[in-house]
Amino acid sequence: MAFKPLQLSALTPVETLLEVTGVTQVQVRLADGAGLSIYPGHAPLLAETVAGPLRYSDVSGEHTLALEAGILHITPGGVTLFTPGALLSGTGEPVGNGEVARFDRLAGALFAALQARSEGRDGET
Repeated sequence: MAFKPLQLSALTPVETLLEVTGVTQVQVRLADGAGLSIYPGHAPLLAETVAGPLRYSDVSGEHTLALEAGILHITPGGVTLFTPGALLSGTGEPVGNGEVARFDRLAGALFAALQARSEGRDGET
């Protein structure tokens, strides 16, 4: 019995990091430390993943995307990873979650400005 290739998706709350059809194999690392290889026809599964590489193969070859820890959902037709974002290769710093990163930068600038203003007033008294 031949199985149809999988559809692979990696989703964050604000964007789609990856959407690939024709996937023949997926590899992830689960929270319990075990590695998992997923092929077309895999049984349905819901599991927690750790931060690390998502590896997959399609007709164009093998690919890797480093992701933050998340939730893996396997259905008969596909594999979906729900994650806060991608990781920069080798740094462990999140990327891809642009709105969150932008918010963090703006909040940091606001906090620094408020702190500087507060220190300036303290010196006036």
